Amino acid sequence: MSATADTIRSSYCVFLQQEVALKALGTEGLFLFSSLDTDHDLYLSPEEFKPIAEKLTGSPPAFLCTVTHSNPKYSIPTNPTRILRISPPADFEEEVTHDPNGETLTLEAKMQPLQLDTMTKSKDGFLGVTHSSLSGLRSWQSPAVPSMSFSASQFRAFLPPKNKGEVGDTWWVIPSELNIFTGYLPNNRYHPPAPRGKEVLIHSLLSMFHPRPFIKSRFAPQGTVACIRAASDFYLDIVFRIHAEFQLNDVPDFPFWFTPGQFTGNIILSRDSSHVRQFTLYVPNARTLNVDMEWLYGATENSNMEVDIGYLPQMELQAAGPSTPSFIQDEEGNIIDSRGGGSDPVQFVFEDIHWTSEISREESAHRLEVTFYPFKKVSYLPFSEAFQRAQEESETVHLSPVLALLNQSFVSSWSLVKELEDMQANEQNPVESQRARLHLEKYNFPVEMMVALPNGTIVHHINANYFLDQTSMKPEEEAATFSFSGGFEDPSTATYINFLKEGLEKAKEHLAQ
Repeated sequence: MSATADTIRSSYCVFLQQEVALKALGTEGLFLFSSLDTDHDLYLSPEEFKPIAEKLTGSPPAFLCTVTHSNPKYSIPTNPTRILRISPPADFEEEVTHDPNGETLTLEAKMQPLQLDTMTKSKDGFLGVTHSSLSGLRSWQSPAVPSMSFSASQFRAFLPPKNKGEVGDTWWVIPSELNIFTGYLPNNRYHPPAPRGKEVLIHSLLSMFHPRPFIKSRFAPQGTVACIRAASDFYLDIVFRIHAEFQLNDVPDFPFWFTPGQFTGNIILSRDSSHVRQFTLYVPNARTLNVDMEWLYGATENSNMEVDIGYLPQMELQAAGPSTPSFIQDEEGNIIDSRGGGSDPVQFVFEDIHWTSEISREESAHRLEVTFYPFKKVSYLPFSEAFQRAQEESETVHLSPVLALLNQSFVSSWSLVKELEDMQANEQNPVESQRARLHLEKYNFPVEMMVALPNGTIVHHINANYFLDQTSMKPEEEAATFSFSGGFEDPSTATYINFLKEGLEKAKEHLAQ
């Protein structure tokens, strides 16, 4: 059978499974299950079930079970005095250690500091912003560690698990721990928790930029996802995406969070991780703004917070070259220091890699994005193209993440304020300028979700801050207490669906013409 036929059959099977799950659980139940099923394999592993177990018991679970839509892998003990404890997945907890006899990879860090004049607060000369708040940001002008050597074997953390060996497969290197039950992590922190397992490598990499990286961001998206872009008999090209942040201030100054839009990169390494041919990690800088910043005006979680955005020209790690052994044997069996040691260093020659299977970098990047944001299965078009499509299909335009359930009713897009301002100022395209103006008139900081007609008229909108206030579900709040009697419902999804339905109702009169 051809690969295409296999893909179609696999997709059809997944579709059938989802249909069966929908009938068995209902829409709300399926959403609950999907929010916990982070690897989308239609099973809940012990780690995936842990948040709901803690919510139900009010403490870490005495036992964990793997739950499926129909057939559980493990059954809950019938005798309540017999407790089953299941450890976290071994592949995540495994400590990736340095191999003193293996090859060494040297990484170099490059950075250009944030351009302060791109921050919104710069327009009024940072009026009302205390000097101490920005002290960590202003003093961060260069990488904390310009160069660092790693053992090639440490990058084993990027290798796929046993069930993810095909080109295009994605997996969690560092799983997200955020869902509708866990809420978000606290703001009033200065020092990150000690990394464990595969977290150690990611922490070491980001520590080259700043000594206080938090490899698990406070808000979603969180974690690290990887994808096999290309494969040969001996090598893999793996692309990855990291959502992490830095704490720039220390006591006595109040916390200042610096959150790049994402870190991305790729690594080419041997299947046994003994050799790394190439490594790069960077913050994308193609858009006009790429960093979110938040700082507190107090030491408690409820202290007032300022929010801003800005542009970071460069933050990058690059391998100085392929990994090499520190010591080699000559033809006579003598041990030679390959780094030179008083003589010229040894010059290594590396064989070419011929990929037997590969996908484009654009496709691999899209698969990473969909893993972080399942709603990205819905196409998001550039601002102008979205309205052109909407006119052709007589649909409304949705300017924020849209649920796949409403894919038939919306053309989706998103844009930065700076881009809309540039469009508005473009006198050569008056139609686009008018649409941009209509959206800017409804915009309020930091994010505005909008439903617009094909001509650009805004029929419905909601600010992200108001949306979050209405849908917040912090674990410590009494209202967030989980209960079977109240049913399973994610308040953010319910509110969001209502917002979209209201937008459709308001647009119905126009679309009927």
